[in-house]
Amino acid sequence: MPGIGAPPSSERASSSMYKLEIDLKRGNNLAVRDRGGSSDPYVKFKLSGKEVFRSKTIHKNLNPVWDEKTTIILDCLSDPLYVKVFDYDFGLQDDFMGSAYLYMESLEQQRCIPVTLVLKDPQYPDQDLGSLDLSVTLTPKDSPVEERRDSTSTTMLLRRSWKRSNKQQSLRLSELHRKSQLWRGIVSIALIEGRSLIPMDPNGLSDPYVKFRLGHQKYRSKTVPKTLSPQWREQFDLHLFEETGGLLEITVWDRDTGRRDDFIGRCQLDLSTLSKEHTHHLDLPLEESRGFVVLLVTLTASSHVSIADLSVTPLDDPQERREILKRYGALKSFSNFRDVGIVQVKVMRAEGLMAADVTGKSDPFCVLELNNDRLQTHTVYKNLNPEWNKVFTFNVKDIHSVMEVTVFDEDRDRSADFLGKISIPLLSICNGEQKSYVLKNKELTAPTKGVIHLEIDVIYNTVKAAIKTIVPAEQKYIEEEPKVSKQLLQQNFNRVKRCIMVLISYGTYINSCFEWESAQRSIISFVMFVLVVWNFELYMLPLALLLLLVWNYLFSRDTPDTTMEAMFDWEDVEEDKEDKESEHKGFMNKLYAIQDVFFSVQNALDEVASNGERIKNTVNWTVPFLSWLAIAALLSAVVLLYLVPLRYLVLIWGVNKFTKKLRDPYMIDNNELLDFLSRVPSDVQVMHYRELRVDPGQSPSKRRRPIQS
Repeated sequence: MPGIGAPPSSERASSSMYKLEIDLKRGNNLAVRDRGGSSDPYVKFKLSGKEVFRSKTIHKNLNPVWDEKTTIILDCLSDPLYVKVFDYDFGLQDDFMGSAYLYMESLEQQRCIPVTLVLKDPQYPDQDLGSLDLSVTLTPKDSPVEERRDSTSTTMLLRRSWKRSNKQQSLRLSELHRKSQLWRGIVSIALIEGRSLIPMDPNGLSDPYVKFRLGHQKYRSKTVPKTLSPQWREQFDLHLFEETGGLLEITVWDRDTGRRDDFIGRCQLDLSTLSKEHTHHLDLPLEESRGFVVLLVTLTASSHVSIADLSVTPLDDPQERREILKRYGALKSFSNFRDVGIVQVKVMRAEGLMAADVTGKSDPFCVLELNNDRLQTHTVYKNLNPEWNKVFTFNVKDIHSVMEVTVFDEDRDRSADFLGKISIPLLSICNGEQKSYVLKNKELTAPTKGVIHLEIDVIYNTVKAAIKTIVPAEQKYIEEEPKVSKQLLQQNFNRVKRCIMVLISYGTYINSCFEWESAQRSIISFVMFVLVVWNFELYMLPLALLLLLVWNYLFSRDTPDTTMEAMFDWEDVEEDKEDKESEHKGFMNKLYAIQDVFFSVQNALDEVASNGERIKNTVNWTVPFLSWLAIAALLSAVVLLYLVPLRYLVLIWGVNKFTKKLRDPYMIDNNELLDFLSRVPSDVQVMHYRELRVDPGQSPSKRRRPIQS
């Protein structure tokens, strides 16, 4: 028994120092968090709420091998070691992959013990998230005097080492953050085709698609079903950052519905070996497999996107502004077609944001996205009225792009909380005007709490912008997965129905002329019919469309489309969920069984409705730039059809069509009319882009229906 005045054994143990040596070995069957069926896992160790170690990131692996060692000094054994696994996402909040506790009191001391930690999600305890393999050694100090002396020196050494490593890590992170804001060039990739791929399906064929990875940027091609020689004909851009080096990773997969996709082969391309400003035709053989992937790769040096303080504003400096205006002036219209313009965004501040933390505050930061360029401000902690005062500069490749500004609440251990969002088409911006934008919800259908203050300047070359209108739009690398939505299906159906009803109404009106419901209308229609048929020439077709555009410009412009607003239901989603929860669940259960068919129908309805609405919005001058462009095209068509015989025009069109592949075998096919229409916003997008104003007598968070400004 202990001597008189001696503390109990438990008290002695709690006052001792321990050394815990950890060997992080590997992970087993970790959770899938990326769209490609893989993850980029790393591990965090926390003790008493503080992070004491973070492992390296293993990319694209569900069974990663780390083999990393660390040593932790413990004051007591009562606090467990909290182990958490995350999936690393560049530019986004890392995804949670599971956690576990290591209880030190149960460890046998002075012995290397293998430990397997089963990962769990507290919110979904029955979900299998895999496990981690460790080996740990817990060692106490022998002599109390020696222990205190050693522990003091060890603690000081560890604190110095910890501060030094933290400082080095923060310097590395700040340097990485700085570099990640700047890209020094564009890698333009045209994925042409695959040749002689190996069959992965029982029918002797495959359903291949390709995934690209350059640093932290990813792109996935479409799937070509049932072929060993797929034709993709896709074009996309990746950004070349300083820290990513120049190694492009390419993997080919076979799509397998209902199971994990099969791996076909991989290859790598060192971009540093390619000359710049030149298109390279490459036949890349697949490693570990047979077959080839055919690419066209072009490296283009370009003006980088950047972020700075308000004191560094290029467009505010008269000399720099003159240089930029000269760079995008009329004399530069036919040089470097990829460089259309520049946009400068001043993110001033936000007011009245939602409180996302239990303290009644938030830790807001702001993210700006323009196509695939994504920059963010610093975080202002514990503040609902943050001031960022940052300037962002983006290179514009398509003037029809939309700037998305999103405010998040930072949460170190979880995904960032959404606070609000707005979308601003570049063509709708008034240069140099500081504006206040009401934040909207994720769907951009109703206001949420908070206002953000921005000042935006856009400078671009009109000729380059017009030419880019008839080429395929840039595809975003990161897109949300399509959702099963009864409401969206019903909305798309109503949009198609509305387009059909417009055509029916026109047909009814024309038929009424034949029925002599109005004698005056029928007489006028008959006279016009005789005159047009007797004097008809082909150039009159585009001339009629041209007159329709001019008529709407003069008499029908800026007329509010109340029927469009009435078509969309902006009611509160939460109330709808409460009222129809049971019905929704039953419907969703049936819906998941036919998910693929549902997506096809939903997307087909959306495409039909969107194209109809885009034609209408072109005629209605919703985007004046595009309507003027349509007038220029129609006027050119009128002149050509009036001056040049039709057979010559058809002959020129046919010769161009037949010889296109001979002149350029790897040309990406495109339809200029559809590319033009893709730039015209549909009615849904028009509603998303509209600025909202808040009713002075009511808080924006309490509103159920937005007021359109």
